[in-house]
Amino acid sequence: MLYHAYELQRAWLSGASAWASIGAELMTNPRYPAAYMGMGPMAASALEVFAHATQTYGKPAFDIEAVTLDGRSRAVTEAIVYNKPFGDLRRFTRDGLPDDAPKVLIVAPMSGHYATLLRGTVARMVESSEVYITDWADARDVPASAGKFDLDDYIDYLIDFLAFIGPDTHVIAVCQPSVPALAATAAMNNQRHPARPATLTMMGGPIDTRESPTTVNDLAMNRPIAWFRQNVIATVPLQYRGSGRQVYPGFLQLAGFMSMNLGNHLMSHYEMFKHLTAGDEESAQATKDFYDEYRSVCDMTAEFYLQTVEEVFQKHSLPNGTFVHHGEVVDLGAIRDTALLAVEGERDDISGIGQTKAALDLATGLARAKKQYLLAEGAGHYGIFNGSRWRDKIAPVVEAFIARHGAKALRVAA
Repeated sequence: MLYHAYELQRAWLSGASAWASIGAELMTNPRYPAAYMGMGPMAASALEVFAHATQTYGKPAFDIEAVTLDGRSRAVTEAIVYNKPFGDLRRFTRDGLPDDAPKVLIVAPMSGHYATLLRGTVARMVESSEVYITDWADARDVPASAGKFDLDDYIDYLIDFLAFIGPDTHVIAVCQPSVPALAATAAMNNQRHPARPATLTMMGGPIDTRESPTTVNDLAMNRPIAWFRQNVIATVPLQYRGSGRQVYPGFLQLAGFMSMNLGNHLMSHYEMFKHLTAGDEESAQATKDFYDEYRSVCDMTAEFYLQTVEEVFQKHSLPNGTFVHHGEVVDLGAIRDTALLAVEGERDDISGIGQTKAALDLATGLARAKKQYLLAEGAGHYGIFNGSRWRDKIAPVVEAFIARHGAKALRVAA
């Protein structure tokens, strides 16, 4: 019933959004006298804000057509190079990229948002690297015949993607996937897998959520797993390809994130209203662009979501040494070849300071020279991988780390 209630509300709001958009256009039409006087511009701005806030959002496109280097525009090519039921592997390359440029796999979160949330991450890294990204599918669009998708499957996908890309690949895991990426790295090191990562960069990841717990951590800890199963899991309705599949709906994830900072979101929309009224279209569009991405959400499989809550946030299985992959305990001490970089944001309110850094201490078999830590001053959670701090302060550190521990550097040292 939860999903059906949402669909009814969405259908109503879609109609209201359309009428509000029509009203905004009418109120700003130069042939309409009220567009020049009194409350006309304010009413039009209010209708436009309402229309934008209530419209339906689909999956965004990456739309990275070019990057600028040394004042010159370089075309970027995007392609799906590997397809699997629960996610594709996308590759981005730019014109003029050297043949020996590093290969980078960016592991996007499966946390309610699409991989396009990391558009800025991809755009910055493609300047120097051949970039791949995990483009996870919306679970509501995956037929039930494709089977389950849980933490074991997530790790298997990463290993499969790395095997496809080949040896000397550098992995960047953003937020939630830091845990399965670290587990996959340990498993591949333990097996001496030829495609084990050369480096693993973990950014704002919940490796050990007992360190500086946040509101997100407290929510997961304060309720038993049965509560999550009964209250936030829904069945995909018949109109979708994945009908009958049990999921954690993206709209619930979005509602949770919005409610955590409701005041800030309300102020953002009020500022957008003021920009529109004043005719500052550029500032208003910047806010629209952010929320176009932020409100584009997708569903997760119920088994993946519930396992993540239980193993990562409640049992702390990875730092406790009890995390299991296909029945075998993951030994982080087996990581001996993959260099590790932990990046944290000083103002991160989702993954607290120390949660990602814990991975460096847990990798007991790795030489100190292959470990590095970066605390990004002034950066919040999203500022770690998007925006000016990411482009100018964090990305150069990641690139230098990759260069220092890649195969090319090892050949020179030898």
